[in-house]
Amino acid sequence: MMKNDEKPGDLKTFLGKGSIVDGNVKVEHSLRIDGKIKGDVTSGDTLVVGSEGEIKGNVQVKNLVLGGKIIGSVLAQGRTVLEAHSELHGELKTAKLVIDEGAIFDGKCSMTDKPKVEKPFGDKPAGEKETIIQ
Repeated sequence: MMKNDEKPGDLKTFLGKGSIVDGNVKVEHSLRIDGKIKGDVTSGDTLVVGSEGEIKGNVQVKNLVLGGKIIGSVLAQGRTVLEAHSELHGELKTAKLVIDEGAIFDGKCSMTDKPKVEKPFGDKPAGEKETIIQ
């Protein structure tokens, strides 16, 4: 059971099925991805990746619910849930982890009460595209 400070906020931003983003995505609130992103994703709240969603890049969020696929490093300050049939290929830093039967996790995991958020994956190269959604 999630404590009050771990409850995901209202889902405010959607990237629908069939959508493709080539560049970084940054939102202050919750985000659901059912399309594909090639770039880093940052969310100040919960990131939900649907069963057909895919991210090729680094992810930094408060909470993560993965139903699709991520290839890259993930930093989740709160809770990470890997649902059945999801795939995570890369490094995971999180406070709490739930892996459902049938999920694939291929990588390295470190769990601490408060994962560090200070530039966890290095600086963004100069000239790299970034999409900020408000």
